[in-house]
Amino acid sequence: MPVPTRIAGAAHSFQLNNDLLKKGLDGLNTEEWLRSPGASSNHILWIVGHVIWARVAVLGLLGSEWSRPWLSLFGRGAKPADAAEYPTPEEATLAFEEVSARLTAALEGASEETLSKPSPERIPSADGQISGVLNFLAYHETIHVGQVAYLRKWLGHSGVAG
Repeated sequence: MPVPTRIAGAAHSFQLNNDLLKKGLDGLNTEEWLRSPGASSNHILWIVGHVIWARVAVLGLLGSEWSRPWLSLFGRGAKPADAAEYPTPEEATLAFEEVSARLTAALEGASEETLSKPSPERIPSADGQISGVLNFLAYHETIHVGQVAYLRKWLGHSGVAG
């Protein structure tokens, strides 16, 4: 089933981000996943967890559920945790792949009725509807994928594009 036109840009961004994020994670060791450039900066594992958390939010808006016990560690405004509390990079990678497959299916199955529902309060939406929230969350995710690409270069690895 094709993605509804008004969220086609968001669906394309989510798919592009899948590929770029996977490239951004390729070849990183566990220490690199947990290294950050400053005391108040997020590490790659936190960013990936946050992307997963946000994708779960998209699923919820589209009427689908998916979860992991550690998701709350990555919510907006979550305080840094000890490394032992986070999932391993392997767990996070598997979770990203699982939630991404569900997201693709949910976007393809999104109904006009669902997309037309009013957006939740305090979440940006250009049209005041769920469709606008999805477009915003695709943009939000792109920012975080860029952060992973930046940190990857900071760690001495090749870039993800070009």
